[in-house]
Amino acid sequence: MLKQIDCDLWVVERPFRFFGLEVGTRMTIVRLKTGDLVAISPIKVDRETAEQIGLLGAVKYIVAPNLYHHLFVQDFRSIYPDAQLWATSSLTEKRPDLAIDIPITDRQNSLFDEIDYLLFDGFQTLLPNGYTPLNEYVFCHRASSTLILTDTAFHFDESFVPLTQLVAKLTGGYKLLRPSPLEKIATQDKQSVKNAVDRVLLWDFDRVIVAHGSILETGGKQQFKAGYDWFFKA
Repeated sequence: MLKQIDCDLWVVERPFRFFGLEVGTRMTIVRLKTGDLVAISPIKVDRETAEQIGLLGAVKYIVAPNLYHHLFVQDFRSIYPDAQLWATSSLTEKRPDLAIDIPITDRQNSLFDEIDYLLFDGFQTLLPNGYTPLNEYVFCHRASSTLILTDTAFHFDESFVPLTQLVAKLTGGYKLLRPSPLEKIATQDKQSVKNAVDRVLLWDFDRVIVAHGSILETGGKQQFKAGYDWFFKA
């Protein structure tokens, strides 16, 4: 169901399993001053939720922020066929069937005047087929002082099932905003990541919305910095 987080800011959540572990997934919706909606990291929505979203305004932009949050883009776009699909540029090769309207590049035009964004360069994760880049864009909604992340950090707490909590505790990430050890192992170009982190920390944010985990309502900047201080340690 649609949940309002702040003025002109909503999320939609649903269950999601990754390697058998329940991690949940979350889409963020921002309403621009024009009244148009930006849907970041679309998920599968039912008719009732789609109708609720429709009451907020017209979905004008659908954003696939990295190389892995594209699974539900086609279904979501079928509900809002007039929306433009924006996606991290490398997704054009991975999913040519998506007919991407605009490959995202840093500061390419005025669409996101209300939303700062940047490429979280150098960040990789570890999958069964080896190290793989995420090519993720991260966002900051200025009006609500909210950082919007997808797979660059996670935040699992007591709201998750016991197995997810246990794994988070064993990997040192329970109730902490940070990447997982998989990203720490896989990422070789930590200087590029550090540059991205430094740019993010220049933004004015307190809340952090993640795609997997619980939302941090306050203290997000401090937790983000601490999580990446851990990431850079040998």
